[in-house]
Amino acid sequence: MIERVDDDGVAILTMAHGPVNAMDIELCEGITETFRGLTADPARAVVLTAGGGSFSAGVDLRQFLDGGAPYVERFLPALAACFRAVFDLPKPVVAAVNGHAIAGGCVLAACADTAIMADGKGRIGLAELQVGVPFPRIALEAMRNAVGEVTARRLVMGARTHPPAEALTLGLVDELVAPDTLREKAVEIARGLAGILPDTFAATKAALRREATDRADRYTVDDEVALRLWTRRATDGHVAAYLERATGR
Repeated sequence: MIERVDDDGVAILTMAHGPVNAMDIELCEGITETFRGLTADPARAVVLTAGGGSFSAGVDLRQFLDGGAPYVERFLPALAACFRAVFDLPKPVVAAVNGHAIAGGCVLAACADTAIMADGKGRIGLAELQVGVPFPRIALEAMRNAVGEVTARRLVMGARTHPPAEALTLGLVDELVAPDTLREKAVEIARGLAGILPDTFAATKAALRREATDRADRYTVDDEVALRLWTRRATDGHVAAYLERATGR
């Protein structure tokens, strides 16, 4: 599900969970466990990428619909925990976005310190409002931290996906890279960040993100509201209709 290769102090993590790395409970818990374990790991930096043509297509909506309310009650906290585990890691994290990064996949990339994207046909963006569900609070904070408040608001409310060139302009990614050099470039960036003294890097990262993490911890009511709305969407037909429009089946 998450394959690891080490390259001179850089842990290269590759998501390998179905054809599009759709985010379900299993993948979210795997990401959380892996990133929490990296805190005390010898690796000095991390690259997060994926196999195939997608970084992550976001939430597995079919599992969401099949599982109903009981699934939502487990899934939404697992989703928030996985974002938080990546966002809080006190080591450099580079997201190497190899293809589509939709909704939760976009947030996952935003949780990194640096995101680079393959310059190809992949798209990245936030579609949750089209689906009919709100973000967990940590997802909003990660987006605001990555692109700033105004751009985050426009991205969330616009509910669109963007090609690589637009993503670079918006600040969703920091650099576009030829697909065949994406991983090599990500490791190079990660190794450069790993050259910073670890305690200095960790302290600086924590300071830069403190307001975001404090808000995520404080406004738990937003996650309670999100849980109610996700539960409602599991049965009211809105997500099913969206999925039928999106996939044609």
